[in-house]
Amino acid sequence: MRAASFGLLLFPFIILPASAQDAQKEIQRYREMVAEGSPAELFELEGETLWKKPQGPNKVSLEKCDLGRGPGVLKDAYAGLPRYFKDADRVMDLETRLLHCMTTLQGRTRAEATARLFGSADRPSEMESLSAYVAGQSRGAKMAPGLSHPKEKAAYELGRALYFHRAGAWDFSCASCHGEDGKRIRQQYLPVLYKPEQARPVASTWPAYRISTSQFITLQWRMNNCYQQMRMPEPDFGSDTTVALILFITATGKGEPYGGPGNKR
Repeated sequence: MRAASFGLLLFPFIILPASAQDAQKEIQRYREMVAEGSPAELFELEGETLWKKPQGPNKVSLEKCDLGRGPGVLKDAYAGLPRYFKDADRVMDLETRLLHCMTTLQGRTRAEATARLFGSADRPSEMESLSAYVAGQSRGAKMAPGLSHPKEKAAYELGRALYFHRAGAWDFSCASCHGEDGKRIRQQYLPVLYKPEQARPVASTWPAYRISTSQFITLQWRMNNCYQQMRMPEPDFGSDTTVALILFITATGKGEPYGGPGNKR
C-alpha cells in the first residue's frame, strides 16, 4: 500500500523501481525467472507433431523440407536464416520456407496453407508451433544468416533502407521506435536495432512467447504487427519486404548464440 511513496510502479509478479535503469534490470530478471519451464516448450512439442504429420493432397510430412542444411536437417538450420534458396530463386526466412515446403512437398495451395497464420492464446496457428520447433533445434548455434549471394546482399540493403524509410499516415519508420537510445514504452526498453550490440539479444531470441497475451509470436507476425502500428498497409505474408527487414536485423545481430525461443513482455 505504501509502494507509491517509494516511487515504485507495479508490474505483473514484480515491483519495478521508477528509475529507468533499475526498471530494465527488473524486467530482465523477470524474463530470466519465467524462462525456466517456458510455455514456449509446449509450442515446440506441438510443432514436432506437425512436422512429422502427413498433410495435403500428397499426404506427406515436412520431414524432407530443406531449410538450408539439406532435406530434413533441422540442427542449426534456423541460425542460418534468412538465406537464398536456389530452388525458389529468392531469399527466405523460416516461415517463408515452411510455406514453400507446404506447397511443394505436401501439395497444399497457398490459400490453404495461409488461411490461419496468426493464432490466439487458446488456439495457436500451425506456423507458430512449427516455428517454435524448428527454431529450438538451433539453440547454442551462432546466428549466421546468408550474406554472400547477390540476392542476399540486395535483400540486406533493402531491409536497411526500409528500416529508415518513413511512410504511412503517421510518417513512421522502424527507426521511429527503434532509432534512438533510451526510448521506452510502458517501462519497456526499445532496442536500437541497427546497432549490433542491441540487435544481438533480439535476433537470438525470436520467435518468442509473449507473456502479456499468452501467445507465441513469430517474426512474420511481429513484422505484420509493426506495420499495423505504423498505420501502413498490411504486408503479404513472406513478402520481400518482411524477409528483407528480418535479414537486416538478424545480420546486424549475427554472431550471437541462439537462445530462443525466448520470452517477451
